Amino acid sequence: MLPLSIVIITQNEEQNIREALQSIRNKVEIIIVDAFSKDKTLEICKKYTEKIYQSEWAGFARQKQKAVELAGEPWVFILDSDERFSEPLWREIEYAVKSNKTFSGYYVPRKNFFLGRWIRHGGWWPDHTLRLFLKDKARLEDRRIHERVVVDGETGYLRGHLEHYTYRTVSDYIKKMDIYSALAAKELKAQGINSGKTKLIFNPAFTFFKMFILRRGFMDGVHGLILATLYSYYTFLKYLRLWEESNADN
Repeated sequence: MLPLSIVIITQNEEQNIREALQSIRNKVEIIIVDAFSKDKTLEICKKYTEKIYQSEWAGFARQKQKAVELAGEPWVFILDSDERFSEPLWREIEYAVKSNKTFSGYYVPRKNFFLGRWIRHGGWWPDHTLRLFLKDKARLEDRRIHERVVVDGETGYLRGHLEHYTYRTVSDYIKKMDIYSALAAKELKAQGINSGKTKLIFNPAFTFFKMFILRRGFMDGVHGLILATLYSYYTFLKYLRLWEESNADN
């Protein structure tokens, strides 16, 4: 076995989890922390690992930290249910965990798919995210949203990619936007950031301009246009909810 634990948090992921688990190439420890799924998620997971734990939902960062703490190997990789390992990435991971003597963690590029298409612009590629790390050298930063791994030591970059099948439908995006905008507003409020007319007007407009023009989202055609529009609306909703929360306290 590789000295590697792959950790996954789940909650009603029957549509995604099988393919995520199938993409794990070799025999490694797989840790599942499930937030009491009501679909067939656990039934599917039991075919791939016996190390399944259930825990009430505590937020993305804390839930993932629980999974990391349950890992029994020195190296840990955090995999989301809607992600898949590519063959080149898996080969690099094998080499890194067996031979690395320099880095405490590695960033991995993600190929993000939207409505079935790989999005190459708009800031969606290569979308580096730190996923592979030494357990005793890292922790999850405790944030409500956009959680990230903080590593004590040097970090490197792998070239093989994760495939990320996010937002398979527009409805899927809208459902998640409702949740994420509320969490983002709370995070901004906790940081002492306020909302007002300027942010409600200009921040969404700048989000569209940045994604569609500055980051060349227009090169992804109608998919790029849809994404830039949806992200600008998400930005508006985030600051609207921040304004709402701030005024509720007055």
